[in-house]
Amino acid sequence: MLTIGELASYAGVTVRAVRHYHAKGLLPEPERDHSGYRRYDAGAVVQLIKIRTLAEAGVPLARVGELLRADEEQFAAAVADIDRRLREQIRQRQRHRERIARLASGDSLALPPEVVGYLDRLRALGVDERIVRVERDGWILLAAHSPERVSEWMERKREQITDPQLIDFFHTLSEALDRTDDDPRLVELADRLAAYVTRMADERGEDYVDDTDIEPPLAGLMDRLAFEAVPPARRLIELLRARGWSGWTELKRVDPAPDPAGKRHR
Repeated sequence: MLTIGELASYAGVTVRAVRHYHAKGLLPEPERDHSGYRRYDAGAVVQLIKIRTLAEAGVPLARVGELLRADEEQFAAAVADIDRRLREQIRQRQRHRERIARLASGDSLALPPEVVGYLDRLRALGVDERIVRVERDGWILLAAHSPERVSEWMERKREQITDPQLIDFFHTLSEALDRTDDDPRLVELADRLAAYVTRMADERGEDYVDDTDIEPPLAGLMDRLAFEAVPPARRLIELLRARGWSGWTELKRVDPAPDPAGKRHR
């Protein structure tokens, strides 16, 4: 007869595991002998090895008892069912790994590949990373809100970024991000941006400047996201408003508004 320690050793498990299997009702717990110890026979070793083998194979403990009691046909059916469940768990874990990999890669976590490619193209063209991040976060909102329109928007964006003047616009915008609200050079940058937008609208139509047709509440949310990420953008928009253009996510031509100095720009 064996002590619990000897039983555990022969079966290749811990004493704690033996007690756990007792608690789960998988391994009968023998009566104590006259000295107060529980003694196990060889059959308990065989039973414990079977439990250990099933558990190590990934069989949930809740089903181990069922398999131990099953006949050959029932055992085969139960094992097939467990195998199917394990394969599904493997697929789920693989999907989790893929999501973790996308998380590590940054942009592709919540964006379609075509948007990731667009952002990479902006970087390759030398667009400031802060602007790329604002673009990225805006596209995350757009892709979540209107996934069916992403391809339509991206087709237009891919066309636009072949325009050297648009890249000049991004570079000018990059300069604005390094200015404080009271920096007089921000006014000069606003003049340059307003001149660019006006020229593009006159030459190519206003839909070239504003072609997204985004719902106003979503556009407002995207504007706030940009202003939080790059605070000088809010001041720049105020200056552009005085020069006849309103909005950040959606630029629209408006009547020039008085600037803080009380002047109007045309």
